[in-house]
Amino acid sequence: MTAAAPSPETVPDQAALARLGAAVRERLAADPTVYRVPVDPVELFAVGGFLNDDECARLCSMIDAIARPSALHEIDYASGFRTSYSGDLDPQDSFVAAISARIDALLGVEAMIGEPVQGQRYQPGQQFKAHNDWFYTSESYWPQEEARGGQRSWTAMAYLNPVEAGGATAFTQLGIQIEPQPGALLLWNNALPDGRPNPATLHAGTPVVAGVKYIITKWYRTRQWK
Repeated sequence: MTAAAPSPETVPDQAALARLGAAVRERLAADPTVYRVPVDPVELFAVGGFLNDDECARLCSMIDAIARPSALHEIDYASGFRTSYSGDLDPQDSFVAAISARIDALLGVEAMIGEPVQGQRYQPGQQFKAHNDWFYTSESYWPQEEARGGQRSWTAMAYLNPVEAGGATAFTQLGIQIEPQPGALLLWNNALPDGRPNPATLHAGTPVVAGVKYIITKWYRTRQWK
């Protein structure tokens, strides 16, 4: 799932991605609670203690109640590429809605461009191999995703529990691994400053060796999520 960024003349939503990237970048840079991870060429940020212990525990329980084998557009679960269990949390639940709104407010974006918050659980041996969150517009799934809200812009991912061993988030082209820290929120721009998808955002959920890993993820589009 690696590829070079498309040339500018072939990139859908490029102008919108550039505008959204600039707006969120400026907002995060002005927030003293946000740490800019010093890596290039990815805009990667972290917020410690974004969720408290009670919120993390409650989210873990909610994930257990809905988790099913994780799906991908073009790759079957049996392939072993993404072997976690996951599911969308109920956006009408007041607790979930409040968490989602806090992430929106941190980024300074409209709620309508956000996908539902997804919960994911990784047990020993489970992983998500290196992938990008942005969509490959040459693939057969793109017309459906274009109609549902267009290209993905930002990713927000929060760790919910300590993991005994393994389960790091590895940005494979940057040569860094981020170990799970309960309550910490990671944020990254899936596009380059000019609005082209950034291939250096390639990342993996490394296999859990011992224990269980819980996370939530919220992806943002360029247009209203449908």
